[in-house]
Amino acid sequence: MSEPHPRRAAVTGIGVVAPNGITTETFWKATKEGISVLDRVTRDGCEHLPLKVAGEIREFEPSAAVEERFLVQTDRFTHFALAAADMALDDARLARADIEQAPYSIGVVTAAGSGGGEFGQRELQQLWGKGSRYVGPYQSIAWFYAASTGQISIRRGFKGPCGVVAADEAGGLDALAHAARSVRRGTDVVVAGSTEAPLAPYSVVCQLGYQELSTADDPARAYRPFTSAACGFVPAEGGAVLVVEDETTALERGAQVRAHLAGHASTFTGASRWEQSREGLAQAIRGALDEAGCAPEEIDVVFADALGVPDADRAEALAIADALGAHGRQVPVTAPKTGIGRGYCAAPVLDAAAAVLAMEQGVVPPTPNVFDICHDLDLVTGRARAAELRTALVLSRGLMGSNSALVLRRGTADAAQ
Repeated sequence: MSEPHPRRAAVTGIGVVAPNGITTETFWKATKEGISVLDRVTRDGCEHLPLKVAGEIREFEPSAAVEERFLVQTDRFTHFALAAADMALDDARLARADIEQAPYSIGVVTAAGSGGGEFGQRELQQLWGKGSRYVGPYQSIAWFYAASTGQISIRRGFKGPCGVVAADEAGGLDALAHAARSVRRGTDVVVAGSTEAPLAPYSVVCQLGYQELSTADDPARAYRPFTSAACGFVPAEGGAVLVVEDETTALERGAQVRAHLAGHASTFTGASRWEQSREGLAQAIRGALDEAGCAPEEIDVVFADALGVPDADRAEALAIADALGAHGRQVPVTAPKTGIGRGYCAAPVLDAAAAVLAMEQGVVPPTPNVFDICHDLDLVTGRARAAELRTALVLSRGLMGSNSALVLRRGTADAAQ
């Protein structure tokens, strides 16, 4: 009796809603060109708060992307997720007929850190300003960090395994890894990713408790990791959704395999203990390489976590060197998020999307607003760098101490976007 062929988790679709573009194409064009869209916070109610700079999405119209019956019961972060999921499914060429034929073979997994703060704030203001009769029934679900998973699956009729990952910022990569494991265990398709909307006044006030948050008022200087001027990170909204699919199933229906989720590992080193994140992140990298069957010298590009805190930046640079050896000082490193902000759980998923696109086009996108690097890294700055990219490493750390690493291998799709 022959052994069953191992199932490989492939990326067949990408959907992006980000500060620098509300389609995958516009996101990638701006990312590749190193365009920074960080700007002053303009949200009502935030004018007098210490946070001055963020990555806002200013051209997204929810009603153009989501039906009214879903809009009224969901928050902005779920609006982003529904729109990104639609784009990813279209990109994967997963038609409604495919879904109706096998709804139990399609699952959803997302990660979120901030949840539905804008919806929650509005309903609480109604409660205290007008009374309980003015609070809608959806307050009980719209704020919840699991809302996007539920609403994507309900709206699309997916009845396969669903889940939500709670691992602060690193949860974005962990959600992709969860999707890959589900595929290897027998689920044909998993819609996976993360979106965030942390710029409502209530949400911003909560974030002011993070000592790592940048309160600088110059958009060009507010978020500059790996430099002597590093003063923290700026938050962002938006995110990305990927369609993760069994490679054989994808090829049988004519889909393009854009990348493989080859290896992942995670660790935990404690909140704000950035010097300890060196060992934890290095161990996560080693674990991801082991699962992928990948030697350190095979890594062609690293998408860095890039917190923008001196101790954290130093720990990350040393972790890369610890895990990759001499190759860690030679491999191109990039952090495109410095041009759009650090979107909590969504940040590493956007990096994963950018890594897939970078491998397809053979180009490493630059790190906006960063020039005077003070760490031993080959950080790509200024303009994009042409390179033969077969394998990418994406890193993420959370403010509460989670560390995660993901290895992506280039797929068979033709370069597009």
